[in-house]
Amino acid sequence: MTAATVRGTGARGIPAPVARAALVAALIAVWQVAPMVGLVDPRLLPPPSVVGPMIVQLFGETGFRGHLATTLLETAVAFLVSVPVGFILAILIGENKYASAVFKPLVFFVFSIPKSIFLPLFIFAFGISFDQKVAFGVFSTLFIVMMLSFAAIESVRRDHLVVARSYGATRMQTVLRVYLPGMTPVLLEAIRVSMIFNFTGILLAEMYASREGLGNVIEQWGQGFQLDRLMATIVVIALIAIVFNETIRALESRCEHWRE
Repeated sequence: MTAATVRGTGARGIPAPVARAALVAALIAVWQVAPMVGLVDPRLLPPPSVVGPMIVQLFGETGFRGHLATTLLETAVAFLVSVPVGFILAILIGENKYASAVFKPLVFFVFSIPKSIFLPLFIFAFGISFDQKVAFGVFSTLFIVMMLSFAAIESVRRDHLVVARSYGATRMQTVLRVYLPGMTPVLLEAIRVSMIFNFTGILLAEMYASREGLGNVIEQWGQGFQLDRLMATIVVIALIAIVFNETIRALESRCEHWRE
């Protein structure tokens, strides 16, 4: 039996995907049964038999599709800004020992501060607007991108850098032909983690002050005690996050050989 086979099966030979699917099915079953037998109030925790049809109903509503599109657009724009900028800043800092000594501790310091306390400043600066949500999403994501990019930079083999520089490679050639291929496996993992921070930042900004977006409807439906709609939206958000996470994980597995 190969190592991959051992990792993919449990103690009794059950494939890991089957075990995961069974666990998810069990959790859904518990969620369905708990309100039915009175363990929880069904008004506080609507069962899947209520949430499932509500998801279908929400996607049939033009307003909900508009909120979903707004959140996805804000998330995509913030992500497409924060990841390249964070990567470039990390390269510029990581390539220079003096810059690393000065800026790396500051990046870790800012990362340790809860970003939500800065949200009112973004509202004052940008107003309640698309730009405000995107700016806060970038701010929420930029520092984690830089931190993980620092780790990715350190994963690049030093002998490859020495060879490239000995042959007179420019900084751009070094980045494109040494850093980027060497960093890709770690960088993909960084992208996956960064997306979580990005998505969370956007939703938080929408919940705090917004006229549209999934965060806004979650806030409204929570205050209005429309928990069937609230739970349905939470499930939709969870599915979006899972799809993105698994897509990047699949890319990671395809690039695994680059770690060698």
